[in-house]
Amino acid sequence: MAAAISSSLSLGLVASVNACPSLAARASSKTGAQLSSARQSLAGLRIQAPSVERVQVASMTSGPVAQVAKTLTQDELKKLAADKAVEYVKSGMVLGLGTGSTAAFAVAKIGELLKEGKLTNIIGVPTSKRTAEQAESLGIPLSVLDDHPKIDLAIDGADEVDPDLNLVKGRGGALLREKMVEAASAKFVVIVDETKLVDGLGGSGLAMPVEVVQFCWKYNAERLKNLPEVAGCEVQLRMDGDKPYVTDNSNYIIDLYFKDPIKDANAAAKAISSLEGVVDHGLFLNMATAVIIAGSDGVSVKSKADL
Repeated sequence: MAAAISSSLSLGLVASVNACPSLAARASSKTGAQLSSARQSLAGLRIQAPSVERVQVASMTSGPVAQVAKTLTQDELKKLAADKAVEYVKSGMVLGLGTGSTAAFAVAKIGELLKEGKLTNIIGVPTSKRTAEQAESLGIPLSVLDDHPKIDLAIDGADEVDPDLNLVKGRGGALLREKMVEAASAKFVVIVDETKLVDGLGGSGLAMPVEVVQFCWKYNAERLKNLPEVAGCEVQLRMDGDKPYVTDNSNYIIDLYFKDPIKDANAAAKAISSLEGVVDHGLFLNMATAVIIAGSDGVSVKSKADL
């Protein structure tokens, strides 16, 4: 399995046009803009798909009909990436089951394969209550780290991925359980769409979560704001309506927002963890074995072996 994960491969999506060039130009995808340097560095080897669903587009006049490739939605691309991740699952494995919209596709696929008998003797260790509920509804046997402290493979999404496969996770609120399960896993496969690729962690401008105890959370918010390692960040207590968001572990989340990428993610992670009352943070460093990327031109895989 390690060899499969370390290999770099891709499923490309190819459109063919069989009619009028002017109509083809109007029908062509507008999503092929140049990727950033980070996206280019994460792009894997690309091959053509054996088939692409086609739809017919009628001419505005009485001219011929053009056939163009269907543009896949973000969810359809995520499902392709999730299906690729599940190829690494073998019967008899203990699996870490991630949290979030992308990971949910992988959990659903695992449940489908179990139902069909193509996978057997699988045990899932969920990273959140909502993942546990989904897995139970699909008939996936579940356990916990106390009973299965060694996990064969974890599959999960991520909020940001840098060129070294370091991650920001936890915008869904499950960062602590995710980190515990994924740190206990021999292999950790990450599923993302290409919008999650950044040059440096924090570079998306979106939240980098820190889970803290409820006791004196304002005190810790101020201390986080003043850490030199995350200088310039804005801090905000995550809310759920008019009340603070509460994690599965009965803690709060303080979200950090950066105008520029974190200069030294390892130093930031160490400094944040050193604060009393901080439970954990969303910097997942040197943990991913491989990242499966769903993009406008297909699905690619980048592994540690490629770095």
